[in-house]
Amino acid sequence: MANAASAEQELATAEQCDARGDHDGAVNALSRATRLGDVEATTRLGKRLLVGDNAPLLPAQGASLLTDAVKAGGAEAPARLAVLAAAGAYLEQNLPGALQLTVMAAERGWRPSQQQLCALTPDRTIVPELPDSGAGEADWQHLAGTIDLSYWTSAPPRQTLCEAPLICAFDEFLPAPICTWLIERSAGRLTRALVYDAVEGQDYASEVRTNSWAQFDLIGSELIHLLVQRRMEAACRVPLCNMEANAILHYAVGEEIRDHFDFVDPNLPNYRQEIDKNGQRVLTFLVYLNDDYDGGETAFPRLGIVHKGRRGEGLFFVNALPNNDADLRTIHAGRPTVRGEKWVISQFVRSRRVLAVVQ
Repeated sequence: MANAASAEQELATAEQCDARGDHDGAVNALSRATRLGDVEATTRLGKRLLVGDNAPLLPAQGASLLTDAVKAGGAEAPARLAVLAAAGAYLEQNLPGALQLTVMAAERGWRPSQQQLCALTPDRTIVPELPDSGAGEADWQHLAGTIDLSYWTSAPPRQTLCEAPLICAFDEFLPAPICTWLIERSAGRLTRALVYDAVEGQDYASEVRTNSWAQFDLIGSELIHLLVQRRMEAACRVPLCNMEANAILHYAVGEEIRDHFDFVDPNLPNYRQEIDKNGQRVLTFLVYLNDDYDGGETAFPRLGIVHKGRRGEGLFFVNALPNNDADLRTIHAGRPTVRGEKWVISQFVRSRRVLAVVQ
C-alpha cells in the first residue's frame, strides 16, 4: 500500500511538473513511480521516451517499458505495442500479433481498442453496443476472428486518371465504418494545419492553407491507422517505413489549400541537403472519408483534372520524377468547401526510410 501511495504521489507530481513546464521533473517523477512498479507510470514513461515527447528520445527503452507494462497487466500498453508490431518499429513486424495485442487491450477494458475491433468487424450483425461508460460485455477474440488481415495487405483495382505524372484512384479503398472511426478519432484533436519549411526544418502557419488537421505519430496512432498505411503500401508499392506521420485533414465551409506542391522545392538553398537527410516527398496518398459536402475538389490545374472523391475512395499521385527531381506538373489544390465539412486522410511518402524498423 505504501508503494501504491508513493507511486500515486509521483504521478501527481509529474502532472504538476508538466503543468508548469518542468518536463525534466515530470520524467524524473514518472521514473520514480516506474521503479515502484506502477503500471500507469511505466506506460506513460514508455510513451514519452518512444517519441521524445517532452522527454529524451529513447525509443528502444520506451518500447521496453511498454512491454513491461503489458506483462504487468496494463490496459493501454498492449494497444501501443500493437501499433509498433503493425509498423515493425522497435518490434518485429507482426500483423496477427498486433491484432492479438488489440484484443488483449480490449479484454482489459481499453475502450479505444474495443471501438477499433467493432469498426474492423465486417459482420455488422455481431458488433456489440458499447455503453457510454464501462467496458461492456463482448467476445473480443470472436470479433477479431472475423477480421481478414489480408484485406489490409492488398489493394482494390485501380483506375489511372493520368499516366504522367501518375495519378491513380481506388474505389472502395476503405469501408464506411473505418471512415467513420477515423473522423471520430480525429474530431477532438484538430489544430490549425501547417506548411512545411524545409529551410528551417519545421512547420509554420500560412495563408496558403486555412484548414485544420489531426496528426498521428507512433503514440497517437491506433492499429487502424497502421492498417490503412499497410493498404496504402500495397496500393502504391512503397514501404510503410517511408511514410511520414499520418494526418487527417478537416475543411469547414470556405477553408482550402491553394495551389501548391508536395515535393521538396528545388529552389530552396539547402534542397540537396534536405533530400539527402529526409528524402524527397515522392508521392501523396489521399483517402476521402466523407462526401456529404459541396465544393472541396482536388484540382490539378496544369493537368486539367478536377476530382471529387467519394467516401472511402483512395487517390495517389506521384510528385517527383524518376531521379527524385521535382515534377512541376503536380501543382494542385484543395478547393474551398462551400457546404458541409470535408474529411480526408493525407499521407506523404518519402523516397527513403523515415521510420526505424526492425530488419
